[in-house]
Amino acid sequence: MTAKKDMSEAERDRHHAERMGKRKAARDRMLATKTEEKGLLMVHTGKGKGKSTAAFGLAVRAMGNDMRVGVVQFVKGKWQTGERAILEHFPERVTIRTMGEGFTWDTQDRQRDIAAAKAAWQAAQEMMADESYDLIVLDELNIVLRYDYLPLSEIVAALKARRDGLHIIVTGRNAKEELIEAADMVTEMTEIKHHFKAGVKAQTGIEF
Repeated sequence: MTAKKDMSEAERDRHHAERMGKRKAARDRMLATKTEEKGLLMVHTGKGKGKSTAAFGLAVRAMGNDMRVGVVQFVKGKWQTGERAILEHFPERVTIRTMGEGFTWDTQDRQRDIAAAKAAWQAAQEMMADESYDLIVLDELNIVLRYDYLPLSEIVAALKARRDGLHIIVTGRNAKEELIEAADMVTEMTEIKHHFKAGVKAQTGIEF
């Protein structure tokens, strides 16, 4: 076989076309086996940045496909965010319920945090029961589950029992194993490098 470095440009182009043709045929065969369509339970977790960011990206994609989106924020609440500011311009496409009181180290009041988590879960259940919603983002639900502010078994059972066709995204670090097991898709954000460790503060348009 002729070494790739010894090939002419025409030969390399032909070799590339053959390889890509085989790859496309294999992919087409694989895609032909994927026939099921269902509402997905998706979990974004891990120590890396981007869990909520990715969830809001999916929310925008859904809105662009004429789907109605619901958002319940379990922790974030004290500060205005860019995603909330822009999405609020589309009230017919998205409903945002910001129910959090801030991070637990901000409130320093466990009972207040538990009450806020319960109220947020109630709002989430109401959205899940409303058939007009196609996708629901439960932002930072993993955080309140981590601190046992809500009953894990009840939450997981409700998410598993969601109606057909409803997509749900759960975000936050330290997703519980029971939730991971119940999910259809789990993505772990891995931190490789973060500017915060170099003394760069959270910045508008990047972190919020």
